[in-house]
Amino acid sequence: MSETVVNAPDPVRALAPANDPTFDNVWDEIVWRGLVHVSTDQDALRALLAGEPITYYCGFDPTAPSLHLGNLVQLLTMRRLQLAGHRPLGLVGGSTGLIGDPRPTAERTLNTPETVAEWVGRLRTQVERFLGFEGDSAARIVNNLDWTAPLSAIDFLRDIGKHYRVGTMLKKDAVAARLNSDAGISYTEFSYQILQGMDYLELYRQYGCVLQTGGSDQWGNLTSGTDLIHRVEGVSVHAIGTPLITNSDGTKFGKSEGNAVWLDAEMCSPYRMYQFWLNTDDADVVDRLKVFTFLTRAEIEEYARLVADEPFRRAAQRRLALEVTTTVHGLAATQAVIAASEALFGRGDLATLDAATLRSALEELPNAAVAGGTPVAQALVDTGLCTSLSEARRAIAQGGVSLDGEKVADENALVTGGLPGGVSVLRRGKKTLAGLFVG
Repeated sequence: MSETVVNAPDPVRALAPANDPTFDNVWDEIVWRGLVHVSTDQDALRALLAGEPITYYCGFDPTAPSLHLGNLVQLLTMRRLQLAGHRPLGLVGGSTGLIGDPRPTAERTLNTPETVAEWVGRLRTQVERFLGFEGDSAARIVNNLDWTAPLSAIDFLRDIGKHYRVGTMLKKDAVAARLNSDAGISYTEFSYQILQGMDYLELYRQYGCVLQTGGSDQWGNLTSGTDLIHRVEGVSVHAIGTPLITNSDGTKFGKSEGNAVWLDAEMCSPYRMYQFWLNTDDADVVDRLKVFTFLTRAEIEEYARLVADEPFRRAAQRRLALEVTTTVHGLAATQAVIAASEALFGRGDLATLDAATLRSALEELPNAAVAGGTPVAQALVDTGLCTSLSEARRAIAQGGVSLDGEKVADENALVTGGLPGGVSVLRRGKKTLAGLFVG
């Protein structure tokens, strides 16, 4: 299978994403890709998505300055539905972000309105990258603060709150978990499901929206909207809950030493994202190709065969890393990352690399900040490649150390920081690397 990607300037459109034409209905495709964990009536949904274009939405709360890989599941699901001719609404929660949906164990820390407003802008820009804004199925971005802010508390209680039953609200999984915890739950977070239900009602009234997508952990909030619309408008609308992505060993997907894999390049570099996907376990990679790429069923089945027959080639992981990093960060950034990865392991010229990409790559390695003119032996100790100066000198004498791709023959050699961006790369043996930030 080729790993060549067409050259184009836009992060998602560069890959010319398309649904698999071998499926008669986009519903069948998202089911095959494992994107439906729970939903309202499946037969009705299949018929709905096979018919005339509908309007659907997914919401993203600004509880952080960037979206992450869990949100990417929703963004790509939205794109698949849009490619089938349906009209997406990307909701950025300017009001719900001021509260935050209930976490399983403790209250959220409330951010200031100024912080939330700033994050709304950042998330809006990210959501816009994944949707198309032209043609009959053009996307629209909405902010729930627009209809929530003018609403008085009395109006909210009279017009919306009267349709909710406390007994039903208490049964929602997120609420029940908190009620049984030591932290309990505040009225603020308890009310979150009402706000999300009101969003769906508002979008139904304004745009005829009849489908909401979200993570399965949000199912209580999703059905809050379907129930409210049924009560108020007397019509049935739909919801799809995608599965929470976990690794085959049961660990939480998208977490690395406690750090989420963010979509913002400043919070998670393209190099780190590429390496994250490249390190996908064989047991997980086929499912990741289904969820996070637009490869066809036939292509994914071929990669499944390669995983089974030639796992040492890691062809599926390389294709996954290429596709997703390009989708998120664009082709140019991904090509720079691949060049850096190859050069670091001796298959390219370190001196020709982009300075920012090289620096971000070295930040993922053992590294140290050193002064120009520091002895290489000392730098080996500073980076942890050697435990002592005597060990470092022996490694140099045995010909097992290189600096910036050149073998170090003199135990008195000095660090120069001669690579782009004023950095250097230390290597001990064939595969043990460290970065030096020379100042």
